[in-house]
Amino acid sequence: MNTMHETTTRPEGWDVIGDVHGEAAKLEGLLAAMGYTDDGRSWRHPTRRAIFVGDLIDRGPQQAKVVAIARTMVAGGHAQVVAGNHEFNAIGFATPHRQGDDYCRPHSEKNRKQHQRYLDEIGWESALHGEHLDWFRSLSPTVEVDGLRVVHACWDDASLATLGPLLSDDGGFTDALIHAATEKGSEPWQAIEHLLKGPEIPIPRPYDFPKGTPRHNARLQWWNPDAERLDEAVWIPGGATEADGSPYVLVDDSPVASPVDPYRSTIPVIVGHYWFRGDPAPCSPNVACVDYSAAKGGPLVAYRWSGETELTAANFTAFNC
Repeated sequence: MNTMHETTTRPEGWDVIGDVHGEAAKLEGLLAAMGYTDDGRSWRHPTRRAIFVGDLIDRGPQQAKVVAIARTMVAGGHAQVVAGNHEFNAIGFATPHRQGDDYCRPHSEKNRKQHQRYLDEIGWESALHGEHLDWFRSLSPTVEVDGLRVVHACWDDASLATLGPLLSDDGGFTDALIHAATEKGSEPWQAIEHLLKGPEIPIPRPYDFPKGTPRHNARLQWWNPDAERLDEAVWIPGGATEADGSPYVLVDDSPVASPVDPYRSTIPVIVGHYWFRGDPAPCSPNVACVDYSAAKGGPLVAYRWSGETELTAANFTAFNC
């Protein structure tokens, strides 16, 4: 899995890179802006290492190149990668279900559409597709290193405990985990939902997106342990609208029934996944998101962590092109 091979010295810090989604030009620009250079074998930094928060694939124009950059950085000891929901979905989409003729992630029209650009570039069941899947299976859902935690969507100790017995010795995805975690409603399925997609709670009325479908659940601000009201606890993304097209505003003082324990540890956590907008800033003193919609015209963002326990806006770096 994310094993250090070439570089053995302890880094001075970790640069946590947001959801790339096939945007290779933005990735190379961001790496260069942070002082990484390409020596012909891998991008590397003389004193720092990178951690990718997952979602390397789907959407963007150069998905194979993004995976190649991440793989060579990992092989050279210059990076680690956690699995995102898109890597997990890719595994399920290609894993035949043990019962019936379908796959662990059904080949529905919606699922095909989400994954089709990747398949068009890589080729279904091609040699490269097989290499990618083997590598995706080797990725862990979390990384904890030098006092920093990285996960794609939510750090939840209960979900990690559920998945622990099903992970490989190296922390990757076993066949047993893939089958169990794609059975909707199972405990492993719920654990993957929390870790890789983020916990959600019902809201009193749905919100819409342009050309989207109504959302009856909203993601939980699990990083806000002081939230008591529903409208304090949910995260409504920018651009959400009411049914009539007006901006969505939720005012609701109902108590919160949280599906996960709010994060109270002093160990900082960095995530992706949430399609944030605007100027990068921490979600809370101990949680930061580095997904600022790179695949939708936004910048690719990284948080440059150097051991601090309180995260700060000054340590974000962004690149767009």
